[in-house]
Amino acid sequence: MPVRTALLSVSDKTGLVPFARALADRGVTLLSSGGTARSLADAGIPVETVENYTGSPEVMDGRVKTLHPRVHGGILSRGERDRGDLERLGAREIDLVVVNLYPFERVAQSSGSSHEEIVENIDIGGPSMVRSAAKNHARVTIVCDPQDYERILAELAAHGDVSQAVRSELAAKAFAHTAAYDAAISGYLSSRQADGSREPFPRYLTLPYERAYSLRYGENPHQKGAFYVERGAAAGSLARAESLGAGGKELSFNNLVDVEAALDAVREFDAPAAVVVKHTNPCGVAEADSLVAAYREAREADAVSAFGGIVALNRPVDADTAAALAETFLECIVAPSFEPRALEVLRAKKNLRLLATGAWLGADHEALQYKRVGGGLVVQSRDASAKGEVENGKVVSRRAPTAEELRGLSFGWRVCKHVKSNAIVLTRGTRTVGVGAGQMSRVISVQIACEKAGDGARGTVLSSDAFFPFPDGVEAAAKAGITAIAQPGGSVKDPDVIAAADALGLAMVFTGVRHFRH
Repeated sequence: MPVRTALLSVSDKTGLVPFARALADRGVTLLSSGGTARSLADAGIPVETVENYTGSPEVMDGRVKTLHPRVHGGILSRGERDRGDLERLGAREIDLVVVNLYPFERVAQSSGSSHEEIVENIDIGGPSMVRSAAKNHARVTIVCDPQDYERILAELAAHGDVSQAVRSELAAKAFAHTAAYDAAISGYLSSRQADGSREPFPRYLTLPYERAYSLRYGENPHQKGAFYVERGAAAGSLARAESLGAGGKELSFNNLVDVEAALDAVREFDAPAAVVVKHTNPCGVAEADSLVAAYREAREADAVSAFGGIVALNRPVDADTAAALAETFLECIVAPSFEPRALEVLRAKKNLRLLATGAWLGADHEALQYKRVGGGLVVQSRDASAKGEVENGKVVSRRAPTAEELRGLSFGWRVCKHVKSNAIVLTRGTRTVGVGAGQMSRVISVQIACEKAGDGARGTVLSSDAFFPFPDGVEAAAKAGITAIAQPGGSVKDPDVIAAADALGLAMVFTGVRHFRH
């Protein structure tokens, strides 16, 4: 059946006028209400108001305008089966419903919005029409996203109607839209305290995600996997990154997890920086005057582990950096952007994946993090601190760190929070020299970091994500030639650990902040 009548009632008017004009030019009768009707009339597009169609005026400042049997009967009608009821209502079939909802989420997230204003932006008529149209998708087309306007016009141009397959797809999208909308409302209302403040963890948490694409497999070939994107994901996040890849294999489950780890780590640094990640742990990190120098130093920090790794950079990739990157087999490179010549160089590498974030998120950006456990989720705020914690820490040893040691500790501390616990990072200036990650014993992590550094450990400084429970870690560090340590402190054995540092001539800073990463 061709589309004869369309109901348009939208809050987001992006693309509305040209879309409505194209429908009118096809002979479609347009019904509309409120501001949408005024926008169409102002553009010279013929439109019948819902008020005229229903014979009922808008009331309560527009709170009630589309909640009417002629509207919902026209949407829910099942053709001949309901023809008699439709005639008794004095209604006609509505074939296309174009509705998007009051901007509840945007208003609720605005710090200047009052509770009353937020509640007024809970749409009632809109979701009702969306759900009615989506339920009756066997006959009716529902459009709740302006990005689908061109698709609808193409369908009408090709077939004179919208295909059943497209109607079904748009119905699923519409129910996802109203589900996310209701989730935002319940989250807001259940987070609100008696004094009007907002609890960061609402009683009701519903997370709307959309599948971006399926993965070849999960962590292992016998596991299935997919990548889902969070509704309203921040610009600069992995979910919003653009793939500029060189062809070949798509990103895998493990690639995506590693890319996120690398990207989160490289955000810590203001100067040109590079992070090389293997199995979610930074194996080489460096800051330098140029991006190419930072990458070379990060790679050489552990050249063996860098092979087949993930690289994150905090500057647009230029041709010189691209040439250096092309020297080693890498799985994926993520950066804000890639210059044209850099793309030429890197696209010549078979199976190398390239991701451009566009916008850039700072190290201190706020977000919630989720981890699935049996039958539930654990949720936490993102660990957004590290910068300045060494400089503002307490020197607990007799000897204070030198300016160069302090510089190395500050750099290492920002790396350490991105290494799996128990985490130990050795640094010289603004590059890593050795990393010990994921061990059950902290002293073993120290030994691994020193072994990785080899002779290069002498004269370096050490950052530890949590306190030293015994002096043995400090003693192992001193034996390898390490000169200064940054750690949170807080162990019952702190006096013994400090005494060991003093006896061995090490400087030690307590930051008072732990950075476990599990």
